[in-house]
Amino acid sequence: MSKDPAPDQSPPDPGAGRTASRAASIRGGAIDSLGVGIGIFPLGVALGFLVIQAGLPWWLAPALSIGIFAGSVELLLVSMIAAATPLVTIAATVFALNFRHVFYPLSFPIQVVKPGLGRAYSIYAMIDEAYATYVLMPPEKLTSTRMLTGQLLMQAYWVGGGLVGVCVASLLPEPIEGFEFALVSLFIVMALDAVRSRREVPSVILAGLSVAVAMVAFPGASLIAALAIFTLLLVARFLWQRRSHGGALDSTEEDRSNA
Repeated sequence: MSKDPAPDQSPPDPGAGRTASRAASIRGGAIDSLGVGIGIFPLGVALGFLVIQAGLPWWLAPALSIGIFAGSVELLLVSMIAAATPLVTIAATVFALNFRHVFYPLSFPIQVVKPGLGRAYSIYAMIDEAYATYVLMPPEKLTSTRMLTGQLLMQAYWVGGGLVGVCVASLLPEPIEGFEFALVSLFIVMALDAVRSRREVPSVILAGLSVAVAMVAFPGASLIAALAIFTLLLVARFLWQRRSHGGALDSTEEDRSNA
């Protein structure tokens, strides 16, 4: 009788495991970006449309999407560039609108991404959608490859949408009337959502008051003035609310101690 061949005693290949893990991470990043891409792609198309209808060169759409990658700020920049807005006003506006990104690294899991170019890109591509995706994800599911893949594809959706918008707008026989209102509509919808979810009606009133004062007192720089006034009013409101709530809490504790 012939003997059965001895079973293969060779150790498992660690490289194969790493390859499978890397493939799974890439697949996970692609899935992470899909839901975001559904929302980002149409906005990218709108950006391309705005660039062409404003009479600006087509390459401005991918240039903004690659060089800035800041969503609504890019849409606003198209209007400001077309209107020959002073550079100081553009810089102040971008700073005010994107100031929230300063606080993102405090809770974003950037330590998961390997140091080097990958981490530098992850910091650069830390848009709102990427922040929401990976801050809420369980830590055990996070990998450097997954996060970088997701962020790269999120930007690819945005750049691709802009190129599609440029191509479609270039083929149209004439501009679409009223399409420049898309940016205003976007901010109106975002403001209405914020008011519904948090009932921030006082903030809306303060914003309207800020714009009215800025248009009357600073007609040449109404945008910067409105942002500055609104910021000061929000800070004053916060301090007033904290003082009021603090006084209410102190009185409640005093009543309890007397009882």
